[in-house]
Amino acid sequence: MSLACGNEYRKDASEADLLRILDMHSQLENPYLYEHENDGDALARFLLRAAGEQMIYQEPVGRELGRSGAMLTHTTGTREARCLRPGWEEELLGTSLSHYVGIAQLLWASVVHCAGRFDPAFLEAPGAERICAEIPASTILSVAEEHFVTDTAAFRQANEQAQVTTDRLLRRYEYNPLRTTPLVKGYGPGMLAPVSQLVPAKASPLGIYYTGVARFGSAFAQDLGDLFEAYVGRQLGLLPEATVLPEITYGPNRSLSVDWIVVTEELVLLVEVKSVRPTAHLRLATERRVKELQRMLGRAYEQIDNTAALIASGRKEFAKVPTDRPVQGLIVTMEPFHIVNAPMQRPFLPATTVPVTVCSIGELEDLVTITDAPVGRVLLERAADTQRSTYALREALSGHDHARNPVLDAGWNSYPWSRDAAGREPSEPAGAAL
Repeated sequence: MSLACGNEYRKDASEADLLRILDMHSQLENPYLYEHENDGDALARFLLRAAGEQMIYQEPVGRELGRSGAMLTHTTGTREARCLRPGWEEELLGTSLSHYVGIAQLLWASVVHCAGRFDPAFLEAPGAERICAEIPASTILSVAEEHFVTDTAAFRQANEQAQVTTDRLLRRYEYNPLRTTPLVKGYGPGMLAPVSQLVPAKASPLGIYYTGVARFGSAFAQDLGDLFEAYVGRQLGLLPEATVLPEITYGPNRSLSVDWIVVTEELVLLVEVKSVRPTAHLRLATERRVKELQRMLGRAYEQIDNTAALIASGRKEFAKVPTDRPVQGLIVTMEPFHIVNAPMQRPFLPATTVPVTVCSIGELEDLVTITDAPVGRVLLERAADTQRSTYALREALSGHDHARNPVLDAGWNSYPWSRDAAGREPSEPAGAAL
């Protein structure tokens, strides 16, 4: 609020002012929940806004950062890349991906332990030699200035340009420019981080996605989508005693099945991968949200149902897929689509003859590490429960024993500061957060 509306002529804020602001924020109400008594969709709209405002900050930081290296440097796509070619990291980020994430970790550690600030003078202090021996101070400062830092004028311009709605009551649910540049200069020594969690988020796959699209356009998004599909296959490959088949080409037109078919003793899982994330219209629950949801996920439901029918018909191209066990569908998205499986959202998407669940990549990373029960059984039990089957997949994973995720661990261990540590952050049990 101060960045967007304040000015230098106001008196200094006191602790009492801060407490008053927090109290006022806690009393904010969503009038669209109470003033639309005849709107049966009011609750769904409220939940979408609340999820977009709150739950995006609840993803485990270690896993998000580990995924960047695991997907962008350790995974090979199946198509020729247009942007993600050798040298793309230096061209886009100004340094290697490993150092870029390492810089984000360094900045985050500083703002957490230094009252929300990163002061470049820290790099000249005693003890900083080990840091600068790994990543030169000049690189740290140039990357921070280029990708992490803004000032008040630039923030306000970005804030105005980002507005989707003219309704001031909905502004707090919209895009926050601090997600692009989480550090602000001009407020005392060094740089200030108003929301410390957004510093590491800049080096997450989502943060790098937006950085890449701003530079290279849709070609970067397409390259990342190809890598994401391959990355999902790597995660599925961690399932014990499961056969993972890539997409199958069939018919004279060389049509394609779902992206991955997983065969376990208990079921056949049809996996469709969508490199998508909720748009502003979903976060704001505008009238366009249904069309946006259908645009991003509708085709995936149809693809799963079509593949299930092809398998059931005994088509020769699918001979390796058994027909003697239940079939389920799983749509894996790059970012969470909150409450998408709930009754208030599901009717807007295509009907299917097999159960279909939408899950985020984070939930899949948890699913494949379950050790105390076959994954097929876990999914069947969830689908059989009419209530739990409408929850997020993560709910069915909590309470189970999990192994570490070696794909995520390898990504985390590729970063500079993990070489002197155990590297245990990225694959904590389901539901945990840093």
